[in-house]
Amino acid sequence: MEFCRQASRTTQEIISLPPKCLEKYSDFVTKNSSAVGQIEGALRSLTYIIPGRFRDTEIASESVHSGVQLISLYHDSLLARAVANLPALQNRHQSPHTRYTRFWSQNSSAYKRVALTLQVIQYVELLCEMAAKRRGEKARWRAVVLLEGIKALCRLLLMRLTHSRPLSSPPLPQREVDPSTLEEKQDDDEDSSPSEQSDEAHWTMPRTGLTLPTLPSSSDISSYLLSKVLTADDVKPPKALMHRVSGMGELAEVLYILRPLIYAAAMQYWASKNRKSWQPWVLGVAVEYGARQLAKRDLQERRAGGMRGLTALEKEELKKRGWEMGWWMMRGAFYETFTKALIHSLSAKLRKKPLLDMVGGIIEDYEFLWDQYYFPTATL
Repeated sequence: MEFCRQASRTTQEIISLPPKCLEKYSDFVTKNSSAVGQIEGALRSLTYIIPGRFRDTEIASESVHSGVQLISLYHDSLLARAVANLPALQNRHQSPHTRYTRFWSQNSSAYKRVALTLQVIQYVELLCEMAAKRRGEKARWRAVVLLEGIKALCRLLLMRLTHSRPLSSPPLPQREVDPSTLEEKQDDDEDSSPSEQSDEAHWTMPRTGLTLPTLPSSSDISSYLLSKVLTADDVKPPKALMHRVSGMGELAEVLYILRPLIYAAAMQYWASKNRKSWQPWVLGVAVEYGARQLAKRDLQERRAGGMRGLTALEKEELKKRGWEMGWWMMRGAFYETFTKALIHSLSAKLRKKPLLDMVGGIIEDYEFLWDQYYFPTATL
C-alpha cells in the first residue's frame, strides 16, 4: 500500500508540472525518438541480465525495470500523438494488431483507459509481489490474487467494450513508426531545390505536367512490388480484424480470461501449504486447455471456412496462446518436480565452459525469480 501511495504521489507531481515543461519534453522525445528508443532498449537489456544477482536489492532492480517500462509506455503515447499529426504517415502500412488496437483506442475513451490500466498493472505486478513478500507468504498470495482479479476485471471490460471480441495482447498499439526520421526527410525535402527534387524523386511529363515516381533498381523490384500488394485484411475495417464471439466461443474467452485468477486462488489455497501440490497445476491446465478446445470447436462450427477463415490477427493471437501453454512447465508442481532439476543439470553442464558459463549464470539468476515468485512465469 505504501508503494501504491508513493506511485500515486509521483504521478500527481508529474501531472502538476508546468505544461510548457511537458511540451518541451514531448518535443524532445519526438525529435530524438531514435536515441530515446536506444536508451530504453539498453536499460531494458540491463534489467534483463541482473535478476537474481543482487538478492538483497531485488526490489531496487525490479523498480528500474518497471520504471523503464512505464516511461516507454508514456513515450509510446507521445509518439502516437506525433504520428497522428503527420499526414504522410497516415497511409503507411500498419500491422493488423496496430490497426485494430489503435481503432479501439481512438474511438473509445473507456477502452483506452481500461487498456492503459491493464498495461500499467502488468508492468508493476512483480514489483508489488516483491513488496508484499516482505510481509510474508500470506500477504504475497493475497497481493497476487488481488492483482489477478483486477486484471481479469479489466479484460472482461475490454471484451465488453469491443462487443464480445476476443482479447488482443497487448491491448494497446505498439511503437512501429519513428516520426523523427520522417521529419528529417521532410526537412531535407523542404531544403532541397525543386529542380533537385524533380531530378531525384520524380519525372515530370512535358505535355500534361503529371509526375511519375522513379522506378526501383532491378535488384529491388520484388520487394518493391510486394510492398504495394494489399491483402484481404488490409482492406477490411479495423474492427473486422477480430470477429465477435458468442455461445461456446464467448464461454471459451471468459474461461481464458479467468484462468489466471482461478490458478492464483488455487495456489493460494493449496501451494501455500505444499509447494508440490498438483491440484492448482492440474486445475489451471484443465481450464486453459478446455478454453482453447472450446474456442477451436466454435470456430469450426460457426465460422465460414473454419480455421482457414481466420484473419491474420486472429491467427497470430491463437498461435501466441498456443506457445504460451509451454509456460506450464515452469509453474507449480511441474516445475518443482521436473523442470527445476533439469535447469540445475543444464546450468551445471554449462559451468566453467567458455561463453557458455555466462549463459549458465543467467539461467541460474532467473531461476531465483522462477522459484520465488509467481508473476515471472505469468503469461496473461
